[in-house]
Amino acid sequence: MAEIRPFRALRFTEAAGPLSEVVCPPYDIISEEQRQGYLACNANNIIRLELPREGADPYARAGEELQRMLAEGILAQDEIPALYVYEIEFSLDGMSDISAMYGGTYSVYGIVAQVHLEEFDKGIVLPHEETLSKAKQDRLNLMKATGCNFSDVYSLYNDTEGEGSVDDLISIAMREQPTAVVTDEAGLTHRLWALTDEGMIAAVQARLADTKLYIADGHHRYETAINYRNYLREQGTPVGADSDYIMMMLVEMNHPGLVVFPTHRLLRDLPDFDSAALLDACRDRFDIEEDLPLAAIDERLEHAYQNGQRAFGFYVGGDTAAVLTLRDLAVMDAELPTLSEASRRLDVNVLHTLILEQKLGIDKANMAQQINLTYTRSLTEAIEGVRSGAYQATFLLNPTRVSEIRDVAAAGEKMPQKSTYFYPKLITGLTVNRLK
Repeated sequence: MAEIRPFRALRFTEAAGPLSEVVCPPYDIISEEQRQGYLACNANNIIRLELPREGADPYARAGEELQRMLAEGILAQDEIPALYVYEIEFSLDGMSDISAMYGGTYSVYGIVAQVHLEEFDKGIVLPHEETLSKAKQDRLNLMKATGCNFSDVYSLYNDTEGEGSVDDLISIAMREQPTAVVTDEAGLTHRLWALTDEGMIAAVQARLADTKLYIADGHHRYETAINYRNYLREQGTPVGADSDYIMMMLVEMNHPGLVVFPTHRLLRDLPDFDSAALLDACRDRFDIEEDLPLAAIDERLEHAYQNGQRAFGFYVGGDTAAVLTLRDLAVMDAELPTLSEASRRLDVNVLHTLILEQKLGIDKANMAQQINLTYTRSLTEAIEGVRSGAYQATFLLNPTRVSEIRDVAAAGEKMPQKSTYFYPKLITGLTVNRLK
């Protein structure tokens, strides 16, 4: 049973400066140059707490900075526990490379709440991607020093049957003036409402009590929170403490504004790489269209996406590219017999198994360490990376469907790393979860 509850978020006050100067994107997509830029703009930017790098012990420094911000009234805790409604309004350029969505203005919204931590094997909160130990240790050190969740875990739930859905309740809350509004540097508008009505909170809790939660983004943060909870219990913290919960953004998985970008694969440093020989080797299982105008590749992949085909663009330079389309999905049944049908049908597993591993010798360890692979969600970066000579070739992918994420997670399996890129990213700094 998924247990959610309201909480008293720490939020920036007017003393911090304009909200646009103290929020930032997720820490794991910020370069050091960007980090310094945020701090130069406003010394109270949340990145000082979320991604500390100053001092001999950056984590301890983050803890000291948190206490300073609390003492100076830069951060203050809301007086009344709330479920927070969070909406992001954004624009897309067109039906290109992004989950078959047409251009225009969209919004995605959900509930920010404290969610009870559950081990994955209970089948209540389910992951879909593998994680790295180094990243989890970094986040654990930060939690030990600050006792906070500075950014949300992003999760999905299914709530489509009957009246009185969570989205219906959210829409009621969104009729009021938002508690906070900020437009970020990319032009996305973020709005926050505090839902404090006890009856509505109880209705949301009841509606979500029987649902599973599928982690879309923030696997490291979730697993770290479990490690932090266990660490505190070893120190004598009782069951039921705040550390048994994590701050989570919950979005209905059929929401029309939910977007998943593909993550393209760039090849580098492969000895004796021969693109023509690779294409010839792939003809045993793929139909291959060569010399297609580069401008037509995205449309061709879109066609494959709409028709349920597993297809990849392949670019090695110049003004043309190739498209490889798997002839028979049944071949994956023999290749990955121990995995569920949902996993066997994933585009990334088709590419990794039949081409990267079998034709190029890039095994799973190589992929995990990114020895011969680089990942990007940008179609432009993938193309320009090859044109510049920095990479030997790129495979262009279609996005993973939300339903595929759900089915793989429900089967108790995980996708390869960099299988999904949810857009837009949740901003950091609108709400902070303080774990007493």
